[in-house]
Amino acid sequence: MDFKIDPLHGTDAFGAIVTGLTPAAINDADTRKQLYDLWIDKGVIVFKGLADLDTQISLSEIYGKPEIHPLLVGIDRPREHFVIAEIEYVEEDGDLYEIDGELRGGYLPWHFDLAYMDRINHGGILRGAVLPNRGGETGFIDGIAAYDALPDDLKQRIEGRRIIYRYLADATQAKFGEIPDKCISLSSKISLALEHPAVKNPVTHPMVYSQKGTGRKVLNISPWHAVSIEGMEGEEGDELLRQVIDLMIRPELAYYHEWQEDDMVLWDNWRMLHCACGVPPGEQRKMRRTTIAGDYALGRQLAFAED
Repeated sequence: MDFKIDPLHGTDAFGAIVTGLTPAAINDADTRKQLYDLWIDKGVIVFKGLADLDTQISLSEIYGKPEIHPLLVGIDRPREHFVIAEIEYVEEDGDLYEIDGELRGGYLPWHFDLAYMDRINHGGILRGAVLPNRGGETGFIDGIAAYDALPDDLKQRIEGRRIIYRYLADATQAKFGEIPDKCISLSSKISLALEHPAVKNPVTHPMVYSQKGTGRKVLNISPWHAVSIEGMEGEEGDELLRQVIDLMIRPELAYYHEWQEDDMVLWDNWRMLHCACGVPPGEQRKMRRTTIAGDYALGRQLAFAED
């Protein structure tokens, strides 16, 4: 093995840290298989000592085809690379929220990517271009571990259920999860996404599904963008969904990555939630992300547009 594997600090339920991997070794067939199998097993991989564009693209290709983020399709804007999504907070044009009396720039609540679309990407790799002096952690929660931790009665109540999702830019308008107290500003990029044709119709995804190849049950819920349980669009369904989400996003189930230079983080979007904790307003945080194509084929677009 041309690299070393260690567990993530503070959790043994998921995740791994890879050190000693070189760009040259990425092209080795055995190394690629080992890294792919590690991803499926652990869900999150932190790569140390690798943080340049070419390596990010090469690593992404181990896990699938890098693709343009759907909300960037048709957007004519210069980018570092056509498959790179630029996730940035700068004070002049950034999302800013007030949470428990504290201002946080670039905050993103718990979610999985593209929950508001019927086809969700298989994963992504994130690296830092400009890191803040403080703040800016990225959190991860494993849907497999979260499902295993649910009481049996809740497992039975959600089996076979589906959740309706729609795109939501302002996190204070969310119904579930950790909701900010106040939105101070939204970036021009996220506001523009509201008009993208890809987010016009609501979609549904199953609350639980089995991971292909392992059979492990995945709690498949994105608190951000969730509207209701399909067929239970009322207070009873909302209370059930709220109860499950509150158990899913407990702090003891989360890992928060504190970014260092030369870090890249890969996650399996078909099982992991992630969040951005945000930074103080005077800081800058500029991240670069690939979107790894795929479709678990369980999403469904609804045939109507909600008001």
